[in-house]
Amino acid sequence: MDVAAEAGAGSGARFTVLGLLAIADRRETAVLQPSKPASLLAALLTRPNAVVPVESLQRAIWGEEIPATAKAALHSCVLRLRRLFAKYGISGSTIEALPGGYRMAVDARTLDLLEFRELLARAGRTADPSAELALLRAALALWQSPVLGNVHSDVLHREEVPRLSEEWLRTVERVYDIELALGRCRDVLSELWPLARSHPSHERFWEQLIEALHRTGRRADALAEYRWVRDHLREELGVEPGPSLQRLELAVLRGESLTPDTPPAGREPGAVRLRAAAEPAREPDGTTVPAPGEAVLAGLVQAGLLAEGPCGHYHVHELLRAFTLAAAGSWARAPGEQDPAPPASCA
Repeated sequence: MDVAAEAGAGSGARFTVLGLLAIADRRETAVLQPSKPASLLAALLTRPNAVVPVESLQRAIWGEEIPATAKAALHSCVLRLRRLFAKYGISGSTIEALPGGYRMAVDARTLDLLEFRELLARAGRTADPSAELALLRAALALWQSPVLGNVHSDVLHREEVPRLSEEWLRTVERVYDIELALGRCRDVLSELWPLARSHPSHERFWEQLIEALHRTGRRADALAEYRWVRDHLREELGVEPGPSLQRLELAVLRGESLTPDTPPAGREPGAVRLRAAAEPAREPDGTTVPAPGEAVLAGLVQAGLLAEGPCGHYHVHELLRAFTLAAAGSWARAPGEQDPAPPASCA
């Protein structure tokens, strides 16, 4: 029997790092108080079954200013953890002292992080989107924010927690890619809305929210959400939305339908296919029938390109203004002819 299996045999003990650092058995869950041994345990568990160098463990406990007595103090922390483990029937050899560092021997039964990764691996091997989705949601159910909230280590929160959070983000993205591909747009809106708001700079969640809104016929809401995230990115980060988000806005403005392919198992999220939602009306001989002016105006307002104001005035969306200027610049002009003047504002 290996060390990890021996540690959990008969005790049912389990460590958690995808939330508060804790040790649980069949009787109780002990949430560790902030302390140096807790920081040590978190540093070992976030690199399971790997030899973590002594210097890395010291930084996790004391930060960048490591005291001269750190070596002896680290050994004392290990002894305190082993005494704590004994209370839960966990073998003291679960923490192994090896040349250059220490190693925490755990497996998917004794550490939630490894169970999470095992579920992801199983999800990646299945060819059934529904089965993959069930495994991914089971993996996400292991998370309880805030991650390592009871561990007071600036080094761990700067170096390890973001790495773990990235695993969570990629898994959530994959879940909603599958949900949207399966046509469950309306069902996931109540989840996507708070998710996007709680991660305002993570553009992929906004793409998924805007796509779900548009595909359920809520074009105005989709455009409003685009404007919200665009303004946030400008004000907080000084950047424009990425190309994928901008293309999605353009597709919504054009009224194109978004028909994503069902994502193959284990693949990264793919781009949606865009297809025109409607063709212009045509005469029997094939000539295009111009749309009535009122219909064009109503369509522009519905698409968010015009905002109706008082007294029949309209405010022009900057994207419509850009389209107009681009079209004007492409007109054929005679030699010496001046560039056409920009269109007057409707405001």
